[in-house]
Amino acid sequence: MKLLYNCGIRLMDAGIRCAAPFNDKARLWKEGRRGLFEKLESLESQRVAWFHAASLGEFEQGRPVIEAFRERCPEYKILVTFFSPSGYEIRKNYSGADCICYLPVDTPKNVRRFMQLVRPEIAVFIKYEFWYNYLTAMQKAGTRLYLISAIFRQDQIFFKPHGGLFRQALSAFTHLFVQDDSSKRLLHEIGIDRVSIAGDTRFDRVYTIASSAKNLPEIERFAQNAPVFIAGSTWPPDEELLLTLIDRYQAVKFIIAPHEIHPSRIEKLRAAIRRPSLRYTELTPESDLEHAEVLFIDTIGLLSSVYRYGTWGYIGGGFGAGIHNTLEAATFGLPLAFGPRYEAFKEAKELIAAGGAHSISNADELIQWFDSLFQSPDTTQRSGNICKQYVLNHKGATQQIIDEICR
Repeated sequence: MKLLYNCGIRLMDAGIRCAAPFNDKARLWKEGRRGLFEKLESLESQRVAWFHAASLGEFEQGRPVIEAFRERCPEYKILVTFFSPSGYEIRKNYSGADCICYLPVDTPKNVRRFMQLVRPEIAVFIKYEFWYNYLTAMQKAGTRLYLISAIFRQDQIFFKPHGGLFRQALSAFTHLFVQDDSSKRLLHEIGIDRVSIAGDTRFDRVYTIASSAKNLPEIERFAQNAPVFIAGSTWPPDEELLLTLIDRYQAVKFIIAPHEIHPSRIEKLRAAIRRPSLRYTELTPESDLEHAEVLFIDTIGLLSSVYRYGTWGYIGGGFGAGIHNTLEAATFGLPLAFGPRYEAFKEAKELIAAGGAHSISNADELIQWFDSLFQSPDTTQRSGNICKQYVLNHKGATQQIIDEICR
């Protein structure tokens, strides 16, 4: 199994490099790893705490822990690594770390060189990514190794008869912080008992965002005290449904933040809307924001602050691989809707059960959900309060985790 794993890692690396001339993400992945070990030399002979995130979402999930660790243990240099370009390219200038780079591919040779340079005393993996060679090397080196905000499911390889290699990787962790009792029970069944239920650090992150959300003067000018419907991280199937809503509710202003912000895609969507619209990146002091009725957010990193100006929210992705971040909108007290593929998201299921969110499968269901809220401000407020209170009730994971790591 170990041989197969290492062969698979090398094939993955080779495949991505071969795709680099034809794929932007693959190109960034390849180019970003040039000179990587030279960059890591800055950490040689330092006391290092290493935080690893697969991508941007996992980084934001772990960010409260990184910043709490910086405050509690300032004697450590902080290394942050990413696997995906979508995380590294956006957060490569994050000021809370001393070194930010891509994760060297998990080959035995790379891992040996990484450990010789970095020698992390503490390592924190956020939610998932179980790189066998890294985990077992750190276990042998005596690194205190933590997994945070994890969720485990019965269908994962750890719980299959052929999952022995990955069970061995899990056993390398000094302690695992999971989100729910089901995860803890599954780990117990395979003999892993160094586990605590701490919840999800994303609640701490979105609460912090809400408490310090940016003032966005352009968004304020656009809203002008009108009710605003915000659709975040949308994909084409989401947008097809939203077109009906935009056309039907002329008294409502709409903000749409597509997941992919290619100008050609946004212009095509604008052409399908019969109401005056603008793109955020093209705004000037002369832009007629007051009379615009649809605004497209075509830049990264703004959405979490935009939600503060909303009355209702829609979360994209539910007609594809799965919905995007519901908590960024929930923390501002927006009633939420999203597509049918939400079953893998614990918070979505709990918000539906509590009455703060609703899943829709077609345009008619979206209109029915929205009309019930639009016609009843009390229902809107009640559903929004449920979402906001849900976030407040679940924050606190960061404190539990950091107390253990810095103990």
